[in-house]
Amino acid sequence: MFNLEKIRDRLLVKTSHEVHNTYRERRNWFRLILKLKASVIPAILPRVILCFSFALLISWLYSLGIEKVSLDTLNGLVPTIVLGLLLVFRTNTAYDRFWEGRKLWERLVSTSRNLARFIWVTIPDNKPNHRKEKVKALKLIAAFSVATKLHLRSEDVNQELVELVPPEYLTELKAVNHRPLKIAFWLADYFQKEYDEGRLIILQMVSLTKLLDIMVDCLGGCERILKTPLPLTYSIHLRQLALLYCLSLPFQVVNELLWLTPFFVSFVSFAVFGIEEIGIEIENPFGHDHNDLALDQICSTMKINIRDLMNLDPQNV
Repeated sequence: MFNLEKIRDRLLVKTSHEVHNTYRERRNWFRLILKLKASVIPAILPRVILCFSFALLISWLYSLGIEKVSLDTLNGLVPTIVLGLLLVFRTNTAYDRFWEGRKLWERLVSTSRNLARFIWVTIPDNKPNHRKEKVKALKLIAAFSVATKLHLRSEDVNQELVELVPPEYLTELKAVNHRPLKIAFWLADYFQKEYDEGRLIILQMVSLTKLLDIMVDCLGGCERILKTPLPLTYSIHLRQLALLYCLSLPFQVVNELLWLTPFFVSFVSFAVFGIEEIGIEIENPFGHDHNDLALDQICSTMKINIRDLMNLDPQNV
């Protein structure tokens, strides 16, 4: 038999260690720059190699005496300041989406905790079935976060969600397209039932409904981020400019750098393509990539918080 308390404590310790280790790794400067797991290097390496090879070809042609490949007239073909501003705008826009997603999830977690506490403390459970309904409602609150995570990732019902949803609801949940909204409906239906049976007064009903509305608003905000990507025209034009800029560099510097030209061009293309790739990496923060939000950890913390709350006696709070 598993000891749930020990499992919970291990999860808490593990989460604490993971957070501590993450901050410690980020403070270790030399170790961080050599870390490839969350780096954009694997994604941009083919483009950097392409630019290196092209620059090597230009250097070879120049070494053969074909001086026409040195074209000073290409200086300023793609103004550096213009490309820089476009890249900065691209990265800032992507980070705004990432940070907005984090704020929405923080609000969702905070509101879920408040809603669970409100239900557990406020709604009386004089009969065993009343306590059972409250436990079911609290699990549905945790299920809402898990269902939101799966919805944003376009994933189907998994074991994590099955463990939180009452068995009698599973078939209906699997049949609907928007599972978080279905869970929100079940919670609202529970509030209405408690109000109709006199275990909630109107002010409590309004407060519970307002908290549930905030959770649904957070879901809508995440959907807005997910379904409103950066306009394709902007992305295409930025990539075209970045590639044109990097491929024009060898013509501009080969007469001065000669065989050093490929290395110089590689360095510049690494910087340009790297900044552009960062924007791509973080613009959708809800996936499974290393740079995405830790939604699995957030949902696990949410479940632990609700489990701890259910271990408390409302009469002694």
